Amino acid sequence: MIAIFYLVLQILKLYSYVVIANVVISWLIAFNILNTNNRFVFSILELTYRLTDPFLNRIRRFLPNLGALDISPIILLLLIWFIEMCMKLYIAPIIF
Repeated sequence: MIAIFYLVLQILKLYSYVVIANVVISWLIAFNILNTNNRFVFSILELTYRLTDPFLNRIRRFLPNLGALDISPIILLLLIWFIEMCMKLYIAPIIF
């Protein structure tokens, strides 16, 4: 049970890094620092989009239209950190 607890925590932490990478890559593309014609950049971008877009699209449904400002990654990161904190506060004492 302890191993599953730590595995879930690590998966959540890794997913938060993927969300941050998605945001940074999208900024670099928006400012023309990275070119999507490069096959490696496109494959990294496609990977991060496929991993994050299902959750981000669900969050975007509930947010008002803010124009070019997209705060859905921030809300997703807050949710991930909230889940991690709840696991550490409520599930960890039961396991340990």
